Amino acid sequence: MIELVANAFIEPLRQTFFQKALIGGSIAAVVCSVVGCLVILRRMAFLGDALSHAMIAGVAGGYLFMKVLFDIEAHAPAMLVGSLIATVITVTSIGFVSRVSRLKDDTAIGIMYTGVFAAGVVLVSIFRNYIHIDLMHFIMGDVLGVADHDLWAAGLAASVVLSTIILFFRQFQLTSFDPVMAAAIGMPVVAIEYALTTCVSLVVVSAVSMVGVILVVGLLITPAATAYLLSDRLDRMMALSAVFGVSSVVGGLYLCMWLDSSGGGAIMLFCTFQFLVVLVIAPRYGLLARWLRLRRMVPQQLIEDILGAVVRGEGAPLPLDKVAAFVQGEARGLGRVVGAMERDGLLHSTPEGLTLTPAGVREAGRVLRAHRLWETYLQHVGMPPNELHKKAHALEHVHDEESVEYLDDLLGRPRLDPHDALIPDDYAAFAPDSVRSISMLRKGARAVIESMDPQATSVGLAVGDEITIGPASDDDTGWNVTRSDGAEFSLDHRAADAIRVRFKSYKDDA
Repeated sequence: MIELVANAFIEPLRQTFFQKALIGGSIAAVVCSVVGCLVILRRMAFLGDALSHAMIAGVAGGYLFMKVLFDIEAHAPAMLVGSLIATVITVTSIGFVSRVSRLKDDTAIGIMYTGVFAAGVVLVSIFRNYIHIDLMHFIMGDVLGVADHDLWAAGLAASVVLSTIILFFRQFQLTSFDPVMAAAIGMPVVAIEYALTTCVSLVVVSAVSMVGVILVVGLLITPAATAYLLSDRLDRMMALSAVFGVSSVVGGLYLCMWLDSSGGGAIMLFCTFQFLVVLVIAPRYGLLARWLRLRRMVPQQLIEDILGAVVRGEGAPLPLDKVAAFVQGEARGLGRVVGAMERDGLLHSTPEGLTLTPAGVREAGRVLRAHRLWETYLQHVGMPPNELHKKAHALEHVHDEESVEYLDDLLGRPRLDPHDALIPDDYAAFAPDSVRSISMLRKGARAVIESMDPQATSVGLAVGDEITIGPASDDDTGWNVTRSDGAEFSLDHRAADAIRVRFKSYKDDA
């Protein structure tokens, strides 16, 4: 059994055609995979497909040129030069169209490459008596029939492309991740983009004759995409991509020998299989890792509902079954969520039930404040009283500071909600020594005046005064302020907005 397995791997290596396919395919895989990393980072995957199809016009042109002038058929150097010219024309046309029109790059690529490809098809059909090109071979490739000149062409192209990437790695890296910054520090971004597309063109031209259009596109994209799932660093991504590219060629060639199938198809099948395996098991970006993260994830809305339930207990421990009734869940299923909240320092579990930590009190206050402000707003716009709580319960999770402060200011800084419950201040937002306007403070807040706009100087207060916010005016449209010497002042909304204070603390009886 062991001998049979050993022969299955060793016997193909004794075949010259297999050795050439292995060498040529590996060269193409390495250079395609490395360049492919830059291609997918720049979202240029469609470009490789475009260039490989547009090459047919160059192949036909080079073939026709040598046939008509020199009566030579299938002259490889001429077809190679023609292919390179066709790809350069395609790249130039794409860049021109995308820059002089409102069309995006992907649209320009779709237009120009199909046009050049169609020109090649028409050229082949018109001069079919002179051009004898096997289009199926061109599209599918014949990696098991690699000739010596294909190896030399691939080796030369790989040397030029890899040398260019090594020499200008930093420039390619910066323009791929932050082209705006690259332009700001003086890098020729457009020239670097054309250099990359030229490298892609050279890679495609040198590899298509060996592996065909389909395999070139696959080797350009799939190994790089596989490496992208495993690494966040470009240099490591390129190294991993080259490894996946070579392993695709090796595995695919053995597969095609064992199954007696197409070489290019087997290589691409093995390459895709590698991608799917990594997609499942990648430690950070794989499906399994994503499933585990989602399983461990605690919905923020559920956390806030639990905080709201406990804070409504007014300091008394709340049993888990009552929390479950409030959030409409099962007590058994809430155990994991409560455990996560304990680890985050929001809850403290006792035999009598759950209580809030200081951090939990602050977070619950933010949610409760948003809930009561939303109830007040919904009543203001005319919602029936029996629907206020339900709608506000859904909206209370929109409690970012900017939105809630806007809502509070829009309502005129109300003290009570429609059920005559006190609307709490956002204690988490008012850290000691934070600077706010008086209009953002409520009863009991102690602060020192930092600055005053000119329209507020007539109220009698001055910079440096220590003040305490008193009860609001009867109509809830003004602020009563007591200075440290006992003097009292009444401010309207405009003056309260114009005076900036450094918040200190709240009185214990506030």
